[in-house]
Amino acid sequence: MARIKSYRVKQVSKITGVSVRTLHYYDEIGLLKPTDRSAAGYRLYSQDDVLRLQQVLIGRSLGLALEEIRLSLDDPAFDYARSLRQQRALLINRLGNTHRMIAAIDTALTGLGEKTSSMDLRTLFDGFDPATYEEEVRNRWGKTDAYKESARRTKTYSDADWTLLKSELDAIWSDAANAMRDDAAPDSYIALEIVERHRAHVCRWFYDLTPEGHAGLADMWLADPRFRENIDKFGNGLTDWLATAVKASAEAV
Repeated sequence: MARIKSYRVKQVSKITGVSVRTLHYYDEIGLLKPTDRSAAGYRLYSQDDVLRLQQVLIGRSLGLALEEIRLSLDDPAFDYARSLRQQRALLINRLGNTHRMIAAIDTALTGLGEKTSSMDLRTLFDGFDPATYEEEVRNRWGKTDAYKESARRTKTYSDADWTLLKSELDAIWSDAANAMRDDAAPDSYIALEIVERHRAHVCRWFYDLTPEGHAGLADMWLADPRFRENIDKFGNGLTDWLATAVKASAEAV
């Protein structure tokens, strides 16, 4: 009899792109529990487990909450083939919207060469114009190495760079809001992964940020209502949840 193939958690992570931390979290909440364990206690995932993970990822991409996905997958009447057909139809519908968005981006890119100097930042940052606070930032942090490095990097950024930066940050805030709505604890695997994504984002675009410095940044979010307003647009209470997660991450180092 042929032996049924199984996968260790690191193999599943490498195949799917889902972090080990997230897989551990999915196991913890009963969303994706590995079929077996090795003699040494390692998680072993079957091919059916991997297919279930695909359903989880598709559900998340469609905006479903983790608990909603779990209840659907655990329903005895769940029909895998029917679910795939429904998801395919939804994605095709989204594809039309995506094509329209790409066309809008292409239109913007076409005009960059002529209109860079007159581009309205309010349309790029949803009403949050960084220039509004530029003098304050210089007064408060202008002598710090972090500010100098951030200023050095950002002065060379194009409008396309700022657009990419904004989309990356929005994705982080959106994933954090989804985790919070799924009742993930601020010190859970998935929360800590989001924290690391945000810290890496700051390191990539602005300056090198240590976990301790990240905790200090979180204090700024809590103290300044302007930060809170922009973060909480993604979910009420998100600033507090994120700040707690950042501090939990710093303490775990």
